[in-house]
Amino acid sequence: MTTRIAMWSGPRNISTAMMRSWENRSDCEVVDEPFYGFYLKQTQSPHPCFEDILAEQSTDYQEVVTNLTQTHCKTPLQYQKHMTHHMLDGVDLSWTKNLKHCFLIRDPAQVVNSYTNSMGQCRAQDIGIVRQAELYDEITQITGQSIPVIDSNDVLKNPKYILSEVCKALAIPFDMGMLAWPKGPRDSDGVWAKHWYHSVEKSTGFAPYGQRDFTLNEQQLNVVQEVQPYYEKMAKLRIMLPDAESN
Repeated sequence: MTTRIAMWSGPRNISTAMMRSWENRSDCEVVDEPFYGFYLKQTQSPHPCFEDILAEQSTDYQEVVTNLTQTHCKTPLQYQKHMTHHMLDGVDLSWTKNLKHCFLIRDPAQVVNSYTNSMGQCRAQDIGIVRQAELYDEITQITGQSIPVIDSNDVLKNPKYILSEVCKALAIPFDMGMLAWPKGPRDSDGVWAKHWYHSVEKSTGFAPYGQRDFTLNEQQLNVVQEVQPYYEKMAKLRIMLPDAESN
């Protein structure tokens, strides 16, 4: 029987590196953003690779759910990389009951800066931070689980500690293979990899943590201010680093 793990993140986090980490386990297969096609069809949001994604992925919500919950998996673990903004308001989340869950968060200012650099502009609804907090509450209520939350900066500071704690919370063994992986693309990558995955394809592990200076304009600061309370709510729930490493 396969244990299916859903990781809920917003864009411009370390979500693809995290997917690489899990895929490098010998006992795990991964699924890359399975609701992207559904999201694009419903919103008509002008994303890179729009037509390719609609041609590649099912845009039928229930069909995707069936694939995620009932399709046979050859490995003991299946890791599902989900974007929170893909889960539109009002979608049926009852399918999440029999999965295990984790939430990956990131400082909103960093997200807004990175998203704007990639897309030219950034709105609150584009980065899924508000929706992430909503999904945490909804999925917790549906599943009754004590769902682990991790912050990308904490992962970069000490990936071994955070990932081992996540595995413990999910009641699965930690695998040292999660800390490093070979360079290059993967067959499991979504068709959008050609736009988004250039950096991760060059990576062999999580990048070292480092503060990067950047300046946000007024519109970007307004987005940060709008989503900050939702991030802070989630940050209070996160797995904490040992005190000496938290600063």
